[in-house]
Amino acid sequence: MASHVNAQPLSDQELSLIDRYWRAANYLSVGQIYLMDNPLLREPLKPEHVKPRLLGHWGTTPGLNFIYAHLNRIINKRDTDILYICGPGHGGPGMVANTYLEGTYSEIYPDIDQSEAGLKKLFKQFSFPGGIPSHAAPETPGSIHEGGELGYALVHAFGAAFDNPDLVVACVVGDGEAETGPLATAWHSNKFLNPARDGAVLPILHLNGYKIANPTVLARLSDEELTQLFSGYGYEPFFVEGSEPEKMHQAMAATLDTVFDRIATIKKNADPKSNKRPRWPMIILRSPKGWTGPKIVDGKMVENHWRSHQVPVAACRENEEHRKILEDWLRSYRPEDLFDETGRLKPELQALAPKGNKRMGATPYGNGGLLRKELKTPALDAYAVKITQPGAVEEQSTKVLGNYLRDVLKLNEAEKNFRVFGPDETASNRLSSVFEATDRVWMAETFDSDDHLAADGRVMEILSEHMCQGWLEGYLLTGRHGFFSCYEAFIHIVDSMFNQHAKWLKVARELEWRKPVSSLNYLLTSHVWRQDHNGFSHQDPGFVDLVANKSADIVRCYFPPDANTLLWVGDHCLKTWNRINVIVAGKQPAPQWLSLEEASRHCEAGLGIWDWAGTEDGLEPDLVMACAGDVPTMETLAAVDLLRQAVPHLRIRVVNVVDLMTLQSPQHHPHGISDEEFDRLFTRNRPVIFAYHGYPYLIHRLVYKRTNHPNFHVRGFIEEGTTTTPFDMAVMNELDRYHLAIAALEHLPMDKAQAETTIKAFRKKLDRHHAYVREHGEDMPEVRDWKWPYPRKP
Repeated sequence: MASHVNAQPLSDQELSLIDRYWRAANYLSVGQIYLMDNPLLREPLKPEHVKPRLLGHWGTTPGLNFIYAHLNRIINKRDTDILYICGPGHGGPGMVANTYLEGTYSEIYPDIDQSEAGLKKLFKQFSFPGGIPSHAAPETPGSIHEGGELGYALVHAFGAAFDNPDLVVACVVGDGEAETGPLATAWHSNKFLNPARDGAVLPILHLNGYKIANPTVLARLSDEELTQLFSGYGYEPFFVEGSEPEKMHQAMAATLDTVFDRIATIKKNADPKSNKRPRWPMIILRSPKGWTGPKIVDGKMVENHWRSHQVPVAACRENEEHRKILEDWLRSYRPEDLFDETGRLKPELQALAPKGNKRMGATPYGNGGLLRKELKTPALDAYAVKITQPGAVEEQSTKVLGNYLRDVLKLNEAEKNFRVFGPDETASNRLSSVFEATDRVWMAETFDSDDHLAADGRVMEILSEHMCQGWLEGYLLTGRHGFFSCYEAFIHIVDSMFNQHAKWLKVARELEWRKPVSSLNYLLTSHVWRQDHNGFSHQDPGFVDLVANKSADIVRCYFPPDANTLLWVGDHCLKTWNRINVIVAGKQPAPQWLSLEEASRHCEAGLGIWDWAGTEDGLEPDLVMACAGDVPTMETLAAVDLLRQAVPHLRIRVVNVVDLMTLQSPQHHPHGISDEEFDRLFTRNRPVIFAYHGYPYLIHRLVYKRTNHPNFHVRGFIEEGTTTTPFDMAVMNELDRYHLAIAALEHLPMDKAQAETTIKAFRKKLDRHHAYVREHGEDMPEVRDWKWPYPRKP
């Protein structure tokens, strides 16, 4: 049976006040979509009062306003901290309207004050050149979720609730959004929410029946089916249904009273060590799409239909009949009953809004930088790999980083502001040391055979990259710190989520009132060059190409070649803010090149010459061998070894790049090096053989304006792969030492006969390799056992 609460908790006066407040929010929402003048209808509506371009979404907005008004009542009644997540982010006019009514908007934007002139500015700026977007964007107070792309409201809500025990996150899920895969998975977040340590999430599934042009799936299910569905997910659903305002206000008030009583009881009885999962309440709100708007336009149904989704009445400047419909619609809210002569909300309605930081637009949880505390990090010396001879020691770089992350977790246990996220790959990515400090979060049945599952764990694992990304975004945007490790090929699953977060950060950085939040840090491992046991499906380094498209103020891409550089980069990234840092590093045993001191200097510069590897001896080089990435670095140094043996007189310079963005000019990226420095490193006219971890064209894109770009010859992943040996993967993509050495010889101004003789010898090695791996199933000993043979120069 569907659960309905039938009490009527509102007195006649309370009912009248909350309905008027809701009408005020609806009036302001319609005004934002349509009007640029005459904000209080003090005169008949004229064509010039209406915007020339009508942009916005009305259909979901009255429901969002209805929920906001009733949550205000709960905050006042219970002194509760509530963060409002607006899943249908295109209901932006409602979010702006409510934060204006409560006073937050005018405090942040003083020129849009509580007056008729302020209302005019409020209306005109919406979806208007030089104004604000139509979504619940960073410009909207109290928002951490834009909703530009649907599917992530609920996962953001749970991310916000983790480690915030005093917070209730009210998350409105639109029924169109509920059809997306990420949202469908996000319902399982309740299996990771510890009621003693975390806050509560109150999902409000808003079923108004339609998407842009079609009915929604969940809205056409019966209450019985919905009850079964959400009971199966582990929730206790309560229904609020109808269209008659008086009855709906009473039902919503009664239901929220019941739901918040349930939440209080769950929190009171919670045991932080117990994995006994409570049945959290949720609300299923059925209300008409475009509620309180025009019912019929041009003889066609609008209210309770998809036609109300965006602008229910079009062409109101040009069409007098449509303009009359709009005016009647606006006057139906009786603005004279809501605002005084100056245009200010009447005092009795102002009193309904919470005060200070209890307002949902002013809550510090919606501006997480206000709550952010610096992360405590250990000194790096204790984790450093000792280096006496470059390449003599092999180590798993991510394992070394795992030891560091373990101690970051320990140092910040009291603050409870750091978590590690990953799609069931923490151990696979060699970060198992973190389990010496904590466990995986798990609020479900456990067996004696389970490994590191606990209700109070701080490692978040679920086999959904969407969930990991969304949880982490919600966690960061409410003031905490985190780290996300993932297989390189499958981070593409969150490409569009990365896009949305990067856009959010770009805009937020330009708003002085939004305080900086911790950076989103990716570790991409199990990468393209060492996915030999999985094959072509797991071999894709293209995420960095997407990242490099974003605003230079936001993104950083790092390719540490060994464990000590990875340590420095990881530590650096965790201390940054308002950025997205992408670190690409392998997890397999690999040669270690730099001491911690050398790694620190190298990483601070972002790139540099490895004097110990070159043969230029202070003279102008004949050739530059450049590299970015751990496997490209090893293959480059092996190629240098081949060239030193074959052409002893050759002057070779080795340049290693850790911070990819240093290759750009400083006009395009803040980490970019000057043209003078670029020419010093890469010369103005010598051939540069560049071994790059990813797709070669990105390097060309980054350096195309540099003097020596015509002499850059980049090798990288060229979309060749299979299940094969590590070295064979490099050979298939011509990134191996032999192809690199051949490329160098082909572009050097040297004796052609000598070059051809050497090239033939290298091609014979490639032929031998081809036959050897197909006979023995492993790489040739001279490849597999190669070490850097030259002692460090004094």
